[in-house]
Amino acid sequence: MTNAEVRLAGTPVGSEAARRPERIALSGMYVVVEPLDPARHGDDLWTGCGGTANQELWRYMHSGPFEDRYAFDPYLEAKAASKDPLYFAFVDRATGTAAGHAAYMRVETGQRVIEVGSIVYARALQKTRAATEAMYLMARHAFEDLGYRRYEWKCNVLNDASQSAARRLGFAFEGVFRQHMIVKGRSRDTAWYAMLDSEWPARKAAFERWLSAENFDDAGRQKIRLGHG
Repeated sequence: MTNAEVRLAGTPVGSEAARRPERIALSGMYVVVEPLDPARHGDDLWTGCGGTANQELWRYMHSGPFEDRYAFDPYLEAKAASKDPLYFAFVDRATGTAAGHAAYMRVETGQRVIEVGSIVYARALQKTRAATEAMYLMARHAFEDLGYRRYEWKCNVLNDASQSAARRLGFAFEGVFRQHMIVKGRSRDTAWYAMLDSEWPARKAAFERWLSAENFDDAGRQKIRLGHG
């Protein structure tokens, strides 16, 4: 195909489909991303994410907050049974504690597009190597094992922390969908971010450079910030 044809019709893409994600574990140096199991993870997730002390974690989520365990357990059971979104728990290797969850969602195998979302980190997991590695493992699996071309991140435009995390992790901002949703009785404008398969090699190198033990001093402070470019 000539350059002129590409400009008129777009770049040719093969017809092969991506694979649908399955309930398998993804193991890293600091964290294990494993299929959400209420029996295995429920106590830890309730301690880290439930109750009145953790209400702020759920401000921009579709569900929660959960003031008591009787509301939290059915939430976990429903998420564990779901196939799309497909939920995973984050187990910190240092403590053996489940300290958050996320999901692959809006899975389009034919278009080779997948989203990561429903991300909740207990405070103990926030701003840790394990937290970053969990996102690295899920992105690597989507691109390298499952064959997706586009990896999406969406969040409430008011959620500054989520937008900062998306940029730090290497997602590119693509715009705002106005009045995209009604969540908990409030209008939500949604910020869209994405990472492409062509960008993944550079993103992967940055992740692995940042996650390496050599990037942290004896006090656990990073030497080089996570950057993508």
